[in-house]
Amino acid sequence: MKTRLEHDLLGEKEVPADAYYGIQTLRGIENFANISGIEIGNYPHYVKALAMVKWAASRANQELGLLPDNIATAIQKACEEIIEGKLGDQFPVDLIQGGAGTSTNMNINEVVANRALEILGHKKGEYQYCHPNNHVNLSQSTNDAFPTSFKLAFIFMNEELVAELRLMIQAFRKKGEEFKDILKMGRTQLQDAVPMTLGQEFEAFAANLEEEIDRLNQMAKLFLEVNMGATAIGTGINSEPEYSQKCIKNLRIISGHEFVLASNLIEATPDTGSTVMYSSALKRMAVKLSKICNDLRLLSSGPRCGLNEINLPPMQPGSSIMPGKVNPVIPEVVNQVAFNIIGNDMTITMAAEAGQLELNAFEPIIFYCMFQSIDTLGYAVETLVDNCIVGITANEERCRQLVENSVGIITAICPHVGYEKTADIAKKAINSNESVRSLILKENIMDEEELSRILDPIHMTEPGISGKDVLMKI
Repeated sequence: MKTRLEHDLLGEKEVPADAYYGIQTLRGIENFANISGIEIGNYPHYVKALAMVKWAASRANQELGLLPDNIATAIQKACEEIIEGKLGDQFPVDLIQGGAGTSTNMNINEVVANRALEILGHKKGEYQYCHPNNHVNLSQSTNDAFPTSFKLAFIFMNEELVAELRLMIQAFRKKGEEFKDILKMGRTQLQDAVPMTLGQEFEAFAANLEEEIDRLNQMAKLFLEVNMGATAIGTGINSEPEYSQKCIKNLRIISGHEFVLASNLIEATPDTGSTVMYSSALKRMAVKLSKICNDLRLLSSGPRCGLNEINLPPMQPGSSIMPGKVNPVIPEVVNQVAFNIIGNDMTITMAAEAGQLELNAFEPIIFYCMFQSIDTLGYAVETLVDNCIVGITANEERCRQLVENSVGIITAICPHVGYEKTADIAKKAINSNESVRSLILKENIMDEEELSRILDPIHMTEPGISGKDVLMKI
């Protein structure tokens, strides 16, 4: 393998000749190989965000006269290529790393510099013409460029996640409409409660998740506040006073998002509060979705000895020893994704708390967990929609039988005959295994017509007293 010799503070190393990254990236590879097994390049949104930040910085430096036009133009061209998806394989550093993200920042600096060198007509590694630190990283530090790029990546990823969530909500809502006329028993504490429709149950799933989209979008707006120009600790050393605002202006242009400069850069540099807030919203969505998946598994339990009110699409044989068994594998995988997101939220919380003085050195693990949570939730939602929700069918007859045989319908009788009388009927029904309907008729509490009007499915699943027109206070 052909190599080129590069040097840094610690000495010299042979870098692959065709690599756009340089010696500091190579040290990052060697130091953090397979810590997580997930490389920067595995997240195209993040690579794109890194390039956008470097583009905005170079443009600001050019406007200030700090960067020669030819070098600035070459850097911006290199960034544009990376934004377009080129050179994605040149970001091999593990997402989890020591050094508060320096390896990541140098990875993008070196790739941009070496591609810019080619654009300028030079060879990779001829840094006297375009240097990773002196030119690409001009007016910056890892401590402002690194968190800014991550925030931009989270904004991109949130947009995609929300789009997937909206499709899932639509799928639940469509099932709600499909099942709107199917009467079933509602349950509290896994005990028979009062009648409802299966459509109401699925519409409630949709409504429950829909309200979380606003929260995710609200929390994502926190990422628009960045600290570009803060450099090392927020004092802005080695950056011109006008640089921050110019950089932010250019970041708005290249990203299409309304970034603002933090009011106090010393405060903003170690602050990871936005990630804590967004992770919390993400966890809340995951908790709700996991609960719904639990409900789907319960409603489909059986097929002979469970609730068996709905059928989930059969996706694979469920047992290596029990022939005919089919398990709810899609809701189960979503449950597990939710558990992982909850765990990631705790990691993010602890890492945010562990920051010290003017920098949080644990930002890499925060960002790793955030990437993982957003990414896996998006894939889980897509899988749930495509492989489960759209194929759910209802066992209408089973739902009807459970309602008719339930003691829970006695609640609709209560306004007509009083609590004590209905409690007595319920007790007798449970002890005798007779239906509530048959007992009421047998004891001549009301006639068939009156009872049918009170137990009308439409009236029992809407606000008000069912059969109010025949209200009889016995």
